[in-house]
Amino acid sequence: MNKTICLDTGCVYGGALTALRYPELELVSVPAERVYVEPVRPLAPAVDEAASRASAQQAADDVLDIEDVSGKRHVATRYIPHVTIPAENAAAALEVMSRWCADPRWLIYLPPTMSPSETSRRPDLLEHPDEAFAYYRNQGVQRVVLEEKHMGSRAVVVLARDADAARRRFGIGTGDRGVVLTRTGRPFFGDPSLNEALLARLAAACETTRFWERFETEWLCLDAELMPWSAKAQALVDAQYAPVGEAAVAGLDAAGAELRTAIARGVEATALLDRVEARGDAALRYVDAYHRYVRPVHGVDDLVLAPFHLLATEGRVYDDRDHMWHLHALAELCAADPKLLLATAYREVNLYDDRRCASAAHWWEELTANGGEGIVVKPWTFTTRNAKGMTVQPALKVRGRDYLRIVYGPEYTLPDQLERLRARGLNTKRRLALQEYSLGLEALHRFVERAPLRAVHECVFGVLALESEPVDPRL
Repeated sequence: MNKTICLDTGCVYGGALTALRYPELELVSVPAERVYVEPVRPLAPAVDEAASRASAQQAADDVLDIEDVSGKRHVATRYIPHVTIPAENAAAALEVMSRWCADPRWLIYLPPTMSPSETSRRPDLLEHPDEAFAYYRNQGVQRVVLEEKHMGSRAVVVLARDADAARRRFGIGTGDRGVVLTRTGRPFFGDPSLNEALLARLAAACETTRFWERFETEWLCLDAELMPWSAKAQALVDAQYAPVGEAAVAGLDAAGAELRTAIARGVEATALLDRVEARGDAALRYVDAYHRYVRPVHGVDDLVLAPFHLLATEGRVYDDRDHMWHLHALAELCAADPKLLLATAYREVNLYDDRRCASAAHWWEELTANGGEGIVVKPWTFTTRNAKGMTVQPALKVRGRDYLRIVYGPEYTLPDQLERLRARGLNTKRRLALQEYSLGLEALHRFVERAPLRAVHECVFGVLALESEPVDPRL
């Protein structure tokens, strides 16, 4: 492999000091004493055994062409006839992918965004399950599944049975057996040893349950939630949420004390004190809301992975199985390592049974009252079409009253604030949710069908591009 070190006007190539003689434009080379710095980007890649054993398709996939992802694009999927990717969105996605994404060969899927339910008209709530139920009834859906929404960070897990399987199927010759990805395709963990420890535990659970044999596969792709939230968002908590909460509590406590002193002296400030105390209570609830999801992470034993979709294995994408199948298949896997893997709690609901709907809404109330984030309401079938043949929302999230303080701020439940927020629009969010859902599953189908990596990335890149579409991030 060539060695390159810049030294004033010369460079060391392969252990030689090379300089350009000017104006003759002659190259002069003398042996270098040693290689002083290994190049970050060598002029020629190392030739290793894994690369020499790569298939012709994998060798071709190793070279990415910017023309495959740049400019305005129209992507055909089997769920939506075509999805348009604007050129400016593609440029933003290219910046993210080229700087921070994981090895492109692992990027076979990115998860879609998710829309909330319609805004509730209840006096003290912004979201409630009844609105999600009404949406699906209007789309002709009879049965839905309610899944507990875990407060963590969305994670996609791509895991091969071993390093040899990773080389055969993904063309990865580094010895890695998989990766945990964020929603935007970045490695979830900055520490590679934590990534490997989690994957080793998951692989052991697969061996225990004979997953590889039962599904006749050497790899899997899971959609999951990784907890605690602070495992990925600790810097955000420290820089944004904690300062706001601490300042609000301290400031409002001090203001309340001054107002009570003034009232004791005969100043009429009772109405103002009531408002300050209401704001102070909201600030305390805000601090309590984010504290529930923050705890230190020192190793894999401090993590919890809650998988809710078994997306794909060799030769199969499981979008033809209903959500109950996914939950049951993954519950068996979770039972093999209950300390790390968490089976998702759920309820089945017939939308035309008022008693079952009321019971499900009560379950949501209990979850959120006890500190849970909320629920996700999904049609029984993985992909559902209405009477017009159009794909309906694959999922609607219904978040709890106190959790939404993290999203909308400590005082969003005050009457004037809540009324203003009821005017939020959902059309753009729902359009993006459907488009990203279609692109993500299309990417998986193309990978399973052994399409070239550029065809898979056309869809994965599209999901990332649509994420830069301007939309209210609180939805």
